[in-house]
Amino acid sequence: MRGHCILSHGFESGPDATKVTALAETAERLGWTCERPDYTDLDAMQDAGDLGDVAGRVRRLHGLASAAAARGPLVLAGSSLGAWISGHVSLQVQVAGLFLMAPPVRMDAAHPLDAAAVPTSIIHGWDDDLCRPDDVLAWAASRRARLLMVDDGHRLSRHVQASADAFGQLLAAL
Repeated sequence: MRGHCILSHGFESGPDATKVTALAETAERLGWTCERPDYTDLDAMQDAGDLGDVAGRVRRLHGLASAAAARGPLVLAGSSLGAWISGHVSLQVQVAGLFLMAPPVRMDAAHPLDAAAVPTSIIHGWDDDLCRPDDVLAWAASRRARLLMVDDGHRLSRHVQASADAFGQLLAAL
């Protein structure tokens, strides 16, 4: 085993989502173990805000990541809200790398995306109507993160394999 990956799905998605499944298959092929937490119960909590219980997602990922990091190298990956919580948790738990798909760099003024200074790879769509490409470009540049911009929207549905390939490149480099 080379390490462990925790793959966090986006809002109104699930642990069996197409992109997260493709990432898990890539990681396992490269000798990494994976887990895909299910946040759908937290997404349904409408009284907690438009994005469900974000703090609950952070707590859940933090608990899983803390246990996994104690066993060896850990990579956090996430899509959209899953990318935001992965970045946030990377500041609290030692991680070897981050893989962010369509990250919301500015969820709101009080909650910008932040992350540990570790090898980071990002894939983002030029036509993302939820997370502005200019914001992601600036965030990636400020960290010297690897950034793949693709001709796609927020869901990156036409670039599932490209996402898996970019994830594999990050894992292979660690």
